[in-house]
Amino acid sequence: MTATTVLAAAAPVAALSHHGGHGDTPSATPGELNPGAAKPVVVDPDEAAALGKEHAEEHARTRKALRGVGEYPQTTRTERLNALTSSQATANAGFDPAEFGRFREYFQSPDFAAHIALLPTGKVLLFSFERIETNPQKEPAPTDTIGKENAGRAYLWDPTKGTGPTSFTKVTPPVVNMPDGKNEPRPAPFFCAGHSFLPNGMLGVFGGNLGGNGGSGAKLSLVFDPWQEVWYQNQDMAVGRWYPSVVTGADGRQLIMSGQSELGWGTPTPIVERFPAKNIPVPFLKTDKPQGYAVDRFKADAPFKWDYPHLFSLRDGKIYGLGRSPEQQWLFDINSETRTDLPARPDAMKRNYGSAVPLPAGFKGPDSVLILGGNRDDPNTYQLVGGKWSTEKPRAFGRTQDDTLLMPDATLLTVNGSFDIRDYGNGDKNPNADLKYRQTEMRDENGNWRLGPVQRLPRGYHSNAVVLPDGRVMVTGDELQQLANDPDITDDMNGSIEIYEPAYLQQGSRPNLGIVFNPTVGYNEKITVSSSTATEVTRAVLLAPTTATHSVNTSQRHLDLRIKSRSGNFLELQAPPSAAAAPPGYYMLFLLNEEGVPSTAGWVQLKPTSGGQTGGQTSADN
Repeated sequence: MTATTVLAAAAPVAALSHHGGHGDTPSATPGELNPGAAKPVVVDPDEAAALGKEHAEEHARTRKALRGVGEYPQTTRTERLNALTSSQATANAGFDPAEFGRFREYFQSPDFAAHIALLPTGKVLLFSFERIETNPQKEPAPTDTIGKENAGRAYLWDPTKGTGPTSFTKVTPPVVNMPDGKNEPRPAPFFCAGHSFLPNGMLGVFGGNLGGNGGSGAKLSLVFDPWQEVWYQNQDMAVGRWYPSVVTGADGRQLIMSGQSELGWGTPTPIVERFPAKNIPVPFLKTDKPQGYAVDRFKADAPFKWDYPHLFSLRDGKIYGLGRSPEQQWLFDINSETRTDLPARPDAMKRNYGSAVPLPAGFKGPDSVLILGGNRDDPNTYQLVGGKWSTEKPRAFGRTQDDTLLMPDATLLTVNGSFDIRDYGNGDKNPNADLKYRQTEMRDENGNWRLGPVQRLPRGYHSNAVVLPDGRVMVTGDELQQLANDPDITDDMNGSIEIYEPAYLQQGSRPNLGIVFNPTVGYNEKITVSSSTATEVTRAVLLAPTTATHSVNTSQRHLDLRIKSRSGNFLELQAPPSAAAAPPGYYMLFLLNEEGVPSTAGWVQLKPTSGGQTGGQTSADN
């Protein structure tokens, strides 16, 4: 099936327009999402006196909903979603699930998921902003807004609780008083920040929206604790960052680069910062709570002209900074704190937001990066290895805003994508999309690409995806498409999630992974696991959990593990050789059979190297 076939089967629906209000009043502590809880509204005091507060609020909500219907009617949203659902079924009828996989579930979510992170608890963190619009032809994010409306929000989705509203938990970020002159504390506006994982499984989040001036950088430094499901606030960074990138190095510390400064759009900062500061031990234990920690300045600068560069720590232990401009390709040494030039990317053109993936390379960790996407006119892919670029096999067509994932079997899967940032081929912020970008694309271990099934929604700017521990893929994001296809704009579930089941889940029984007996392990040490299908296991791999935004995913990593011995229902595996091969932290452990079918994953934490820059911590309380 070709992209043309998909387009023929999925004609766009006409779009109209609607504006709505904010989300829930944020809570300082996590709590179960109440799917029936309505958003706060301005209540008429006379009605409240006559009818009571609750009844007056209901009247106010009704008036608010009716005002919105005139701008972008619910009927349009409903019919759009119905048309996409129908065209998806028609387009995918020709794809054999055993060969191409299939989309199985589609359900509502309380968040747009401009940012996403698979946590080592198996839950998924979704975070973005409190909307200021529900009209998908207008800007719903408070990018140019200062004051309390410029606020962040976050939720956890627990896949073990299913797909209903009760599977989500609200985890509001810390309430902060932004330096915008308004003196209006609100949940930290961390949307369009950068993030990566710390060795103790916590997520460091840096930057965000100060508001105004086309998007000004916030100095926010936050950490989400997946074990306690709370946020910690740290000392501010030296500069504001709006659209920065963050990567975790072999020393377990996070390097923070790029982003528009607190002066506003068009003022990217060259300053590189590090978290935690070098004189603070890297948090490794679950009980290490980074709160009030400082950043410090990395000696080398990174003068990226454009935001959200791709950053990767490869097997040499160095950080590869691959900018969107072809000439801004740099290598950072975290020990000497220096920057050196890499050759210019051979496409010789600026690329928009698009995917980049460190390619699997066996037991020693990745030694190359594949750049793909970010240019609708260029379907080629470009590999950097050994300091040299090569042009690799192209995808079917160019796309931007795509999300390409490393899969347990070492293949790649591209989901999402668009014509441009918010052009979609139909005009700025228009929810009518070029529907060919709904079609997934897959790359085998030989580098060959082929088109796959069609997802429900076209998802472009702010789209996201993660591989779940059970091997399925969660696809979400793009607030405009979610608003344009919302089955009920008056409730609190304005986002959506769809689940893709790869072909390997349609190919018979899966290997079994029982107990991981030493889930915290040092480099080169053995990992002992039980498996009732041990004789069928031909491969063991580590897959890093994903955290991503704006097609930038610095955390992806795939490593093979040596199978050292077998005895009955037990396997002895060998951990990666060094922190350069795999930075310290949490990884999903999959067992695979000869058909490439993976088990459900277990979790393994790699210890920081004793005596290194991590402060010498060598054990964890698991």
